Amino acid sequence: MKTKLHSLIALLALSAGTFAADWQADYARLLKKYVAGGGVKYAEWKASAEDVTALQVVVDGIAAAPVSTDKSKEQLALHLNAYNAWILHEAVAKYPTKSVKDVAFTFFLGNRITVAGTKMSFNHLEKEIIRPRFAEPRVHFALNCASRSCPPLRAEPYSAAKLDAQLDDQARTYVNSEHGVKPEGDGAALSKIFDWYKEDFGGDAAVAAFLKKYRAGKSDFKKISYQEYDWALNETK
Repeated sequence: MKTKLHSLIALLALSAGTFAADWQADYARLLKKYVAGGGVKYAEWKASAEDVTALQVVVDGIAAAPVSTDKSKEQLALHLNAYNAWILHEAVAKYPTKSVKDVAFTFFLGNRITVAGTKMSFNHLEKEIIRPRFAEPRVHFALNCASRSCPPLRAEPYSAAKLDAQLDDQARTYVNSEHGVKPEGDGAALSKIFDWYKEDFGGDAAVAAFLKKYRAGKSDFKKISYQEYDWALNETK
């Protein structure tokens, strides 16, 4: 009896592992195919019934994925992938559209996604799980909200093995772009991200230190302002 039980447990574990590998492989393929030039080829994606279905398989896998409350790199990578994959799923479903954002922000505030069996909103996933649990300011450059002012979507999934390098690359890319930091004389207009979430970096002085660490060009600005956030869809052809 014990042998049969152990065999069943092993089979279920293997099936769960295979399912996880399947959605992650699908997600990697889709990102490689449709993410380019800092945007997403939504029209091409929407035109492929096969790849729309593949994206559904991805979010179904995330909805059933086993998660824990630990603060491991595996868990952070899973939650970042969950946010971005679900954003893509909802944006493709809504396409054609000029922006996923609506006046009341219901796209982000409504309970429209499922992660590990729990229905939630994008806002909850970001502000109640990812930010407080992992206390990692670089996540702001990994999360993509399908809008032009967002840090660009990475053309590969996040993984525990490469996570630090991936997050460093995302941060470096963004603060060296005009969407992240736009020099203006002896000052700069920063992304609104640095205003909305400055406490995640540790305050104004810590933001300045962050820019100094990641920017290749000038980072010591006398005057700081913040750019208007462009919510237009991050579409590329």
